Amino acid sequence: MKADLRGAGVRHLAMAAPSGASDRASVRRANLGLVLRLLRDAGARPRTRIAAETGLPKATITNLIAELVQNGLVREGRTERDGSIGRPGLTVELDGRAICGIGVEINVDYLSLIALNLRGDVIVERRVPLDVPGTEAAVVLDTTAAVIRETLDTLRARGARAVGVTLAAPGVIDPDTGVVGYAPNIGWRQVAALDGLRDRLGPGAPPLGMENDAKLGAVAEYLLASAADIHDLIYVTGETGVGGGIISGGQLLRGSAGFAGEIGHMPLDPTGFPCACGRRGCWETMVGLSALLRFAADPDDVVRDPAVDLEQRLADLRDRAASGDPRTLGALDRVADSLGLGLALLADVLNPRAIVLGGHFAYFDDFLLERVRSVLDERVMAPDVGGCEIMLSTLGFTAAARGGAYHALEPVYRDPSGTTAALG
Repeated sequence: MKADLRGAGVRHLAMAAPSGASDRASVRRANLGLVLRLLRDAGARPRTRIAAETGLPKATITNLIAELVQNGLVREGRTERDGSIGRPGLTVELDGRAICGIGVEINVDYLSLIALNLRGDVIVERRVPLDVPGTEAAVVLDTTAAVIRETLDTLRARGARAVGVTLAAPGVIDPDTGVVGYAPNIGWRQVAALDGLRDRLGPGAPPLGMENDAKLGAVAEYLLASAADIHDLIYVTGETGVGGGIISGGQLLRGSAGFAGEIGHMPLDPTGFPCACGRRGCWETMVGLSALLRFAADPDDVVRDPAVDLEQRLADLRDRAASGDPRTLGALDRVADSLGLGLALLADVLNPRAIVLGGHFAYFDDFLLERVRSVLDERVMAPDVGGCEIMLSTLGFTAAARGGAYHALEPVYRDPSGTTAALG
């Protein structure tokens, strides 16, 4: 979010200073986190500006920044004049190069892992082809734990430490218990994923968390879109399962039971193809990756082989489209029409400022986007599509894992000193 939009909330928290010792410590932790989040969301700035935007006294800001510098979370950067007479001051910016969060996504035909440092730099990135529906859940967790373990070793060798790992899982999940309740596209029911990973990683592992993959993808996309002053968006995953992450007023919309965003199972064609959920004609049977591949290629075609890296298969399909292959182009037109139909419903109901298309939707942008926008123009009730812009993700198939890495870093922003102290 913009710094000036955050200002009122920041000042409210900073000024509510109780008298007790434990309360003072709590307020200090909150103020450390406030300063750190300001630098994350709004970028480097001088101390005077941080004081003005938080409402905290300059002396307090000086002490807070000194503690954050000591813990390796911020550093002083370039000099900058703030408009006053005198010597220019040093800006303060995020550091945290040795502190990482890890996000791991379990998808239909691959595992994806990203480790980000506090500055958002990618330190480790892995993708492992894996036929998850055709593999026992225990074996999938074995592979996931092995990839996490290798990443932890790599980080240690580079002098970095992981503050947490967040698993991005499809379907209906319970973040509190770490159980994947129902993920039809990978064939999981009541899989205790986090307990399984804890057992495999052992007692020395970083804290583990879990969230729905589409919601984490929306978090990653929002961190980019908010820089353009976009605070209401829907992120639509373009994978075998089509999920949605909804950001409203800068907040992730979870719903009363945490299930908001299951847009792939909107029943748009009751006489259509059977869905993995047991029903027919769900939206993802019309626009999901499996639908595109089914429309574009025969079962024995290499682009439908889950053992082959996904991006390699999509590159092959894109080459066919670019060369004018009628079947591929027909498949893309069919997906574009159905995609526009579902997006129009979402735009009418939620009126987002932007809809961000991820996964294979972004991969085939120039074959889909014009037709999708045309369908929205025809179908959305509000003039000019209600001010909604259709945008393409720049994160490819990494959005969920990247969002998981950001999620794993959140404890640092809640309690900067406590988190770094726990790392030893």
